[in-house]
Amino acid sequence: MATNITFHPGSVDPAERNALLRQKGVTVWLTGLSASGKSTIACALEQHLLHLHRFTYRLDGDNVRFGLNKDLGFDEKSRNENIRRIGEVSRLFSDATCITLTAFISPYRADRALARDIHEKAGLAFVEVFIDAPLDVVEQRDPKGLYRKARAGEIKEFTGISAPYEPPEHPELHIRTAECDVTEAVRVIMEYLTGHGYA
Repeated sequence: MATNITFHPGSVDPAERNALLRQKGVTVWLTGLSASGKSTIACALEQHLLHLHRFTYRLDGDNVRFGLNKDLGFDEKSRNENIRRIGEVSRLFSDATCITLTAFISPYRADRALARDIHEKAGLAFVEVFIDAPLDVVEQRDPKGLYRKARAGEIKEFTGISAPYEPPEHPELHIRTAECDVTEAVRVIMEYLTGHGYA
């Protein structure tokens, strides 16, 4: 870390910001295998929240790699840095009272724990949502053909096939997308957010 920098605290107290904007920031962290339904659910949830006139924004795994994280690969070290950066960015959004939705495989528990810690140290809420679908189900869905390519050896270090996925041990929410549709998934997340004063 550079030694010639100084952290400048915000000019507005967080409680004052929340009161003025009538909203509390929170990060909803969707994690799960590719094709488990993370992006689909995050898109539907974002639409629902926007129609309720809530300040919300979605950070999607693929989209972020076109810009902020375009310099990163898919080896373990790059995946770690990918999630660290997203943890920091989502904290900034949440600090601005945004309901921040992230849809990233984020396969390693330690990386997700770091993202949570980044938020908790800033006094911000972090809601881990395990979007759970069995490997055979996501392989059947395979909308991008990635599992097929991974099985054929065309994609190296692919989560669930040749790289690990460490499922959350204590997520705030556990949604099994082989057993429920997108509408039900959104309802479950909204129920949690409403019950905790975020939506």
